[in-house]
Amino acid sequence: MRHAVILAGGSGTRLWPMSRKETPKQLIPFLSGKSLLQIAADRLQGLIPDRNKYVCASDRYRETMLKALPFLSPDQFIGEPTGRDTLNAVAYSCMLIASLDPEAVVAVVTADHLIEPVELFQERVRLGYELAEGNPDMLLAFGIKPSAPSTGYGYLQLEEVMERECRRVSQFQEKPDIATAKQFLSAGPERYLWNSGMYVWRASALLDCLHRYERATFDKLQVVINAENETDRERKLHEVYPSLRKISVDYAIMEPASKDPGVRVVAIPMELEWMDVGSWITFAKASHPDESGNSISADRTVIKNVKDTLIASNDPNHLIAAVGCEELIIIHTPDATLVCKADCAEEIKDIHRLVGEKFGDSYL
Repeated sequence: MRHAVILAGGSGTRLWPMSRKETPKQLIPFLSGKSLLQIAADRLQGLIPDRNKYVCASDRYRETMLKALPFLSPDQFIGEPTGRDTLNAVAYSCMLIASLDPEAVVAVVTADHLIEPVELFQERVRLGYELAEGNPDMLLAFGIKPSAPSTGYGYLQLEEVMERECRRVSQFQEKPDIATAKQFLSAGPERYLWNSGMYVWRASALLDCLHRYERATFDKLQVVINAENETDRERKLHEVYPSLRKISVDYAIMEPASKDPGVRVVAIPMELEWMDVGSWITFAKASHPDESGNSISADRTVIKNVKDTLIASNDPNHLIAAVGCEELIIIHTPDATLVCKADCAEEIKDIHRLVGEKFGDSYL
């Protein structure tokens, strides 16, 4: 059967002060009153039954996420005791699903992207399911056609056309410098695509690769899966999980698989609007700026002579007034306010660290 796992981890430190330990970015009602988690779940509507959808995230958010997605049963929430990067989230999820459905085909999608149009996204995911069902040796990665020489994304290096316009992946390229990114862009989408971090494969194919390339992780997770009952499984999970090697699924599985003659790593091109909402800059772009370049996501604002500025607030009774501002980020919450030049947005994670050093966890 077809299944899907929504990865909903990530600290979201560049979206402080709205993104907090108790309310991570995936749960903030950013856009039209919906959170990124809800938007990600909506994208799967009609693709597979609700009972075959799972969310993998920190166990501390279990109740909040179950409440955010009413269709989700407790068994469909895969809680991690601690974050150990994407390999372990993906591997544990696939092991759990395979224990229930040995023939499972699993799509791995993310909860921190905005994707339009949804119809094209679903068309490409359906193609991924079909290819994985017909090719047990395939690991399929969804690649995005680059629109700029981005240094913030990894790239898929492509070779010959396989089937149905998909291409073999010969290498996973890490985030490049600007000169290399320009070379990738000029080479064209037949040669390089952005790595979306979304995949589809037979669960058994992923687990075979895990067994070959990351045997220690495979063995430890198998101990958890083989637990006698749910209580025993939770105990073993909390014992084993913190000791797992912290590594991404790209490094641990996709890169060695692309060199393995027994596996075919294939890119499915997605020519659509794809935005990783990982910073206030990308959030501003997703908020449909007005004719002056201002993005407003607050109930009460008064502005005059303001350009290219983001104003956001989650306090419905608080008024934000701005005069003569240009290229600023202004974020208000009931207990913390951020004012930042737009070109310093990447330094917000440093402010997050300094806040923690000065005030402990009170504002984190």
